Amino acid sequence: MTGYVAAPSATSSQRMSALAAALVMAVGMGFGRFAFTGLYPLMVHEGLLTVSDGTLAASANYAGYLLGALLAARLTPARARFWSIAAVLMTCLCLAALAVLHQPWMIVVVRGVAGLFSALSMVSASLWLLQHRAQAHSAPLLYAGVGIGILLSAELLALGEAFGLQSPGLWLGLALAALLIGVAGIVGLDPAPATSNKTHPQHDSWHTLPMGAWCLILIYGLAGFGYIVTATYLPLLVKNVLGPVNPIHVWAIFGLGAAPSCYLWHKLHRVLGTHKALRLNLLTQALGVVLPVLSPNAFGYMGSALIVGGTFVGTVTIAMPAARRVAHTLKVNMLAAMTAAYGVGQIVGPLVASYLYAASGAFTSSLIAAALALGVGAVLTVELNTGN
Repeated sequence: MTGYVAAPSATSSQRMSALAAALVMAVGMGFGRFAFTGLYPLMVHEGLLTVSDGTLAASANYAGYLLGALLAARLTPARARFWSIAAVLMTCLCLAALAVLHQPWMIVVVRGVAGLFSALSMVSASLWLLQHRAQAHSAPLLYAGVGIGILLSAELLALGEAFGLQSPGLWLGLALAALLIGVAGIVGLDPAPATSNKTHPQHDSWHTLPMGAWCLILIYGLAGFGYIVTATYLPLLVKNVLGPVNPIHVWAIFGLGAAPSCYLWHKLHRVLGTHKALRLNLLTQALGVVLPVLSPNAFGYMGSALIVGGTFVGTVTIAMPAARRVAHTLKVNMLAAMTAAYGVGQIVGPLVASYLYAASGAFTSSLIAAALALGVGAVLTVELNTGN
């Protein structure tokens, strides 16, 4: 089949709802989850963290993300607004805390807490918009919020560095910017549910999940493994390649590719269906991940940032609405289950990368392994059964 029918035209109220949820996503994911990637090299340069400390902080964030997804497993659409607000406020608090806490173990703890609320922002904003407000057609704008948050936070960091700010000042600036963006999003979170928001659960436990649901969860976990090496180490990988250009701008390219790509992948999802669109997405992403291996120069790294940035949120844009359709026949919170699988992939990815880097002294084998994981995910799309 060619996918689901054309989405209805969004009303002004629906667009405002989608924008509000996107701003929650921008804060919880773009700022809270990914700003550390841009600041990590600077904090190492300043002596606040060693490379080992940074890896621990990143691992704590991934573990927190997994824990947040597990805690969100029983989250209902009716409670999604409350947790969206909590995720925004706690993310801002975590950003501000990093401006004043300079002990490595404290930074690791804060990054763990930030990861927890990043996952809650992903699940709660998705539940609120896709199920509570019944706006599956607004998924592109919702998930574009991740790329917008990455782009804005990266360019704010570059601007702050240009004015000579050190990492504490940069974290404080990010906290203030996130608070402004988050408050704008919170104001637009309508507590009223859509009148057609009804589900008919039939299955009671993980043991009765249909094969299509398990397959979608597994593919999503492989996607988490596949993108995370690039998303974690990109600024470190390019620091000696771009000459005088601040590597943070390459991270901004990652976000610049992510924001508009949601619309492209949503369109392809409608035309091709979940199976083919997700397969194309994962194969394209694999090419982006391995591009620095094929072309280890400025072109390869910038191309990788654009391609991986332009596909990793596209995976979310395809998979989460597909999960929502499956969720209508389940009592299991599919959005939380998939976020948890993604979290597992994000934890395993850096562990594998660290092991392979220790063995080879380079990230080449790590990038190849990540690309292979995405390739396996693409093959598994053949087994999907998501209602389209």
